Amino acid sequence: MSHSAPPYPSYGRSYPFDRAVRQGKEKNVAVHSAATATTGEAGGVRGDPRRWMVLGVICVAQLMVVLDTTVMNLALPSAQRDLGFSNADRQWIVTAYLLAFGSLLLFCGRLVDIIGRKETFLTGLVGFAAASAVGGASVNFEMLAASRACQGIFGALLAPATLALLTTTFTDPAERGKAFGAFSTIAAAGGGLGLIIGGALTSTLSWRWCMYVNLVFAGLAVVGGALLMSRPPKRPAARLDLPGVVTVSAGMFCLVYGFSNASSHRWGTPSTWGFLIAGAVLLIVFAVRQGRAAQPLLPPRIVLDRNRGGAYLTMLLVGAAMYGIFLFVIYYMQGTLGYSALRSGVGLLPMVGTVAVAAAVGNIRLMPRVGPKPLVAVGMLLGAGGMSWLTRIHVDSGYASALLGPLMVAGVGMGLIFSSTLRTGTSGVAPHDAGIASASIQTGQQVGGAIGLALLNSLATNATTHYVAHHAQGRPTPALIHLATIHGYTTVFWWCAGVFAGGAVLCGALLRRGPIPVPAEPVDAAGSPAEPVGTARS
Repeated sequence: MSHSAPPYPSYGRSYPFDRAVRQGKEKNVAVHSAATATTGEAGGVRGDPRRWMVLGVICVAQLMVVLDTTVMNLALPSAQRDLGFSNADRQWIVTAYLLAFGSLLLFCGRLVDIIGRKETFLTGLVGFAAASAVGGASVNFEMLAASRACQGIFGALLAPATLALLTTTFTDPAERGKAFGAFSTIAAAGGGLGLIIGGALTSTLSWRWCMYVNLVFAGLAVVGGALLMSRPPKRPAARLDLPGVVTVSAGMFCLVYGFSNASSHRWGTPSTWGFLIAGAVLLIVFAVRQGRAAQPLLPPRIVLDRNRGGAYLTMLLVGAAMYGIFLFVIYYMQGTLGYSALRSGVGLLPMVGTVAVAAAVGNIRLMPRVGPKPLVAVGMLLGAGGMSWLTRIHVDSGYASALLGPLMVAGVGMGLIFSSTLRTGTSGVAPHDAGIASASIQTGQQVGGAIGLALLNSLATNATTHYVAHHAQGRPTPALIHLATIHGYTTVFWWCAGVFAGGAVLCGALLRRGPIPVPAEPVDAAGSPAEPVGTARS
């Protein structure tokens, strides 16, 4: 926002500033406006370099949360040998985090709006660090699983706080593009970085350092947040929709658990379809409740906007399809090409680099000119092209000939997608809804990830089994097993390409044409956009 711009627009309506001028209070109001018109939501003063340091703090915290969705994946075999738990228990080290994180996101997103962005940000950081320390010191399976669940709880509080802080700290369109470019890079590439860091720490130190490393991230973010982030004036707190909290949290828990169970068992087991049905029913009840509640947990206006709804759908589809890269490409590099954990993680670096470049260009250059619609459509088509290209892998393929090109193409696509959807999913919402809007877009990604993990695992297993059944002449040979495994991977890649292609059509049709409008809102006496009476913000 320009320094010379008035703190609010004038469209013929009577705002407090206008009335004060007419009443002869020009001097007092002018002094107050000069002091408050440059005040930012979280980072102090607009034009003050502190807001960019706040961005650094936000990005460090977001990196920690995103890393922990994948950083333990490569460390699990070492942790299993050290603590002596079974293969069946191993899945719960991942599932415990996903269950807590996915089921509590919407609830914690509203807590961000009610309790305050800075308060929930710091609480989430401290809690996440404490849970990580306990996990790193684990002496048995139960201790490690409990620590991962606690990480998920505090991660669910921290994740919407980071995006809400970003949304309310940067209000100038040009600066917001740069800020979201940095944030989008971490959100899109964090899973790949988690695999790299997890492989490096496990290979050089110990699996425990995959947990201890969070203490470094959290320590930096806590100090930075405490020193740099201001605390805006309190507002009267809104009441929490407790029935909505119970139904959506239980529904999300059942949904994530059902899909997680399907990825390790079968779709026909009662523990799979029973939880999926229960989750669907609870979420329908929640949706009906939100249309009638006086102060809903998730106001329908948040998701019924075409742009925001399109962004949430985009994140759900991308969350499902990304597992084709972050899971099955890693399987191929380690299981077929014989790469180590560290080498396979490093193999993802070119994709991480293209994600960073595409996210920066998308947010800074393209979003202000064309808006999210073409970026999402093109990004989805590039994702489809990259996944289709990956279907050309063979047992003896080389990295440069079979993986480098597809990974870079898919990286460009994901950079464009994340650069547009994260910004679009939080656009046009009042500050007192920033937390729940942020949680909604991250919930879409988490549910998509749970669906993708379950479906893609099933597709790969079935394709591999059918290949062996149709080609084995007697006892399957090791060579046939390798060919069947590759067939399972390529089947997954074709399905991921179909998800991306379908997303290009569906999401491209749902999103509006043109750049996202920048609303000019009246401000209150504190220099922030005016909010309805009875709502809360940090």
